[in-house]
Amino acid sequence: MTATPEITREGVVTGPPAPVRKNVMDRFIDSIEWIAAFFVGIVALNTFTAVVMRKFFAVTIPDYYNFGQFLLGILIFWGIAATSYRGTHITVDLIWANATPKYQRWIDVFATSVLLFVVTVQTYTLFDKVVSTYNAHIVTMDLQVPIWPFFLVSWIGDVSAVLLIAVRTYRLIFHPEDIHDAKIKIAE
Repeated sequence: MTATPEITREGVVTGPPAPVRKNVMDRFIDSIEWIAAFFVGIVALNTFTAVVMRKFFAVTIPDYYNFGQFLLGILIFWGIAATSYRGTHITVDLIWANATPKYQRWIDVFATSVLLFVVTVQTYTLFDKVVSTYNAHIVTMDLQVPIWPFFLVSWIGDVSAVLLIAVRTYRLIFHPEDIHDAKIKIAE
């Protein structure tokens, strides 16, 4: 079923919006969000399985607590990547909401640039943690599983955050029409 486009008196064609065509970067952004969602499921599954096994079978899964901690760390870094680009995380933007669109864009560019710097430094320090954990041969208590791969996956999530924040900064400066932020009403 297709709607027939109409032409207004001003000559503007109205009708159903054209289908959104996603470029490579939008697909990359979507894949980062899916990876973050996957880790949410893994953390929930780990917790649910541990609780069920302990409650109904009086069995404790070896290293489930350590795995839960490491998976939660992974989830946090991939979550940072997912929320940093979209701009849909919780914010308190009283000044931004009362500014004109021109100043809103400047505030967005400044804030995103600061975020890019902070997350880049965080990524550098996390890489140092991955290397030092690998070199120290640190393992879990029960199963003796090396923990550096968990740190590596967290670091990859942080690298993804840096990439997405860099893309957001570029788009804010040069192509603001490509930003897919949630629409926020001006404060009254």
